[in-house]
Amino acid sequence: MAIGKRIRFFRNRKGLTQKELGGQLGFVGSTADVRMAQYETETRIPKQELINSMAKLLDVSSKALTVPDIDTKIGLMHTLFAMEDMFGLKIDKIDGEIHLVFDKHFTQPVFSTDDMLHAWLDMSDKLASGKITMEQYNEWRYKYPKLDNTHIKAKVPPLELLDGIDAIDKK
Repeated sequence: MAIGKRIRFFRNRKGLTQKELGGQLGFVGSTADVRMAQYETETRIPKQELINSMAKLLDVSSKALTVPDIDTKIGLMHTLFAMEDMFGLKIDKIDGEIHLVFDKHFTQPVFSTDDMLHAWLDMSDKLASGKITMEQYNEWRYKYPKLDNTHIKAKVPPLELLDGIDAIDKK
């Protein structure tokens, strides 16, 4: 979906009108719904700062709002071509069917595409087995990677906290 359709999708998902969302974003009075209508019809494209604000209000990742244009088959194809270049996506034929696969040896910072796809598969399996609800699954997808706990992430305390502990130790 293009950004306008994504904004409308997530706005509706939250049960907000254009006027309500526009007002929460700081647009005043009668301009609130007009501005949101312009963004949803893509007669205006929001700047990144506004996209970030919308994402926060809609409780999704800003990346969920700005996915590539896959509304058309040609747009989808170019998205797949870009994924081939950037992420090692490959097309293959297995048992007479076309499959898209990611090269697990393709160099990635932090996590490989293979790791991320396994996280997605894990969540999809949890949904299929009833361990999570569709709402939980959608929340995971729309906030990805924020809610992904399939990778062990080291949390480093803020420097101010370490300095405070250091100061206590010196007393």
